[in-house]
Amino acid sequence: MKILILCTGNSCRSQMAQGFLQSFDNRLTVCSAGTDASGSLNAMAVKVMADSGIDISSHTSDQVDKYLDEEWDYVITVCGGANESCPSFTGKVKHRLHMGFDDPSHTKGSEDYILSEFNRVRDEIKKQFHEFYKNVLEPQL
Repeated sequence: MKILILCTGNSCRSQMAQGFLQSFDNRLTVCSAGTDASGSLNAMAVKVMADSGIDISSHTSDQVDKYLDEEWDYVITVCGGANESCPSFTGKVKHRLHMGFDDPSHTKGSEDYILSEFNRVRDEIKKQFHEFYKNVLEPQL
């Protein structure tokens, strides 16, 4: 089963979602991309994922154009910007979903507060994607 997770910058939320989905089941092929990819991962996203036992440091931040001609079982947007500007895929997309999450990279405040927001969003992503995996994906595998 092939899943593409889209965000605007492809540096944080989509990378975390990709990491979690891959960790749930190695039968899934999971990629992530950005409608305006930053080209690098957010260091705090890498840290909070490592804190939860998942290494995303080798992931790349890719433009969605790279994947437009492929076939996908699911294309999932994780931010409003990507949901609104999701391009047309020339390949077949069976299901298109939106699961929105706050962008922790825009958090202002102390380092402890910023870390707490990254942890909160990471945990929300894990919870929602695990429910999606258990209720939707796993029964199809």
